[in-house]
Amino acid sequence: MRELGEFALIDRINRGRVQAPGVLLGPGDDAAMVAAPDGRFVVTTDMLVQDRHFRLDWSSPVDIGRKAIAQNAADVVAMGAWPSAFVVALGCPADTALDVIDGLTEGMWAEAARAGASIAGGDLVRSRDLVISVTAFGDLRERAAITRAGARVGDTVAVAGRLGWSAAGLAILTTGAEADDFAEALAAHRVPQPPYAAVLETLSDSLNSLTDVSDGLLADLGHIATASGVAIDLDSSALHDPELENLATHLDADAAQWILSGGEDHAFVGTWSAGSELPTGWAPIGRVSAGHGVTVDGVPPSGSAGWESFSGADSASGSEPR
Repeated sequence: MRELGEFALIDRINRGRVQAPGVLLGPGDDAAMVAAPDGRFVVTTDMLVQDRHFRLDWSSPVDIGRKAIAQNAADVVAMGAWPSAFVVALGCPADTALDVIDGLTEGMWAEAARAGASIAGGDLVRSRDLVISVTAFGDLRERAAITRAGARVGDTVAVAGRLGWSAAGLAILTTGAEADDFAEALAAHRVPQPPYAAVLETLSDSLNSLTDVSDGLLADLGHIATASGVAIDLDSSALHDPELENLATHLDADAAQWILSGGEDHAFVGTWSAGSELPTGWAPIGRVSAGHGVTVDGVPPSGSAGWESFSGADSASGSEPR
């Protein structure tokens, strides 16, 4: 980085990139220009800090780049919007190897393309540690946004995507288990795979509330329950995952805890109107009722509900990086 310099690096990052239709003006001017066809846009931002949210000895730069985009794209899709553009701010030490930056860039563009968007611009600064901040924009395409506040009594709670696998991958890394035996779980932790199409290709007026599972199923459903003024009860048998339980047995761990509070899978969980048919890719896991809070089989869960940024130990000490 020190030898190449800022502006040469910016040119290296952007050379040959093709912008998605939602980006009207990409890198090269004072600001980018992003389309807002129906007069609104969804926007979100998230930051990843080295050794807090990722570790370079655990994940490749490509993986980290994909993860940075995926967790932001999932937030946009969780509002019922199509990702249209990303803006990335990158801080890194001057002695950062160029292949690290190349890998980050490759991963970001790959995941942006998978989400149907592109990287419209950003910023580059010198910093003590590697820091990635992503801002994502989304197009609602003249539909109402799907918020956490729309759950209704009688709704079916359903999930699209897998739960607990990222937490399993983290457990493997922190315990030093033989990685070759658990490649699938490691991949799930290093690169989340939000099922964007399961939401965007099945949008319906029957989908009343929605969020992505980033902090843990209990925590994220707790946000829906609070915002909607309802209670949510989960069916533990519907959350059963034989493959994950087999993996947990090898690690002397609790698969149910991974599923309920692991987080970072970026699956989507929402509530669908009573009696509506769930689209392909969605599985029922519970029911909305009158009251407040989240229960499992009618009982308040014990232990942690999920991640909170300013509680617990740093990831370098063995807790889950966020």
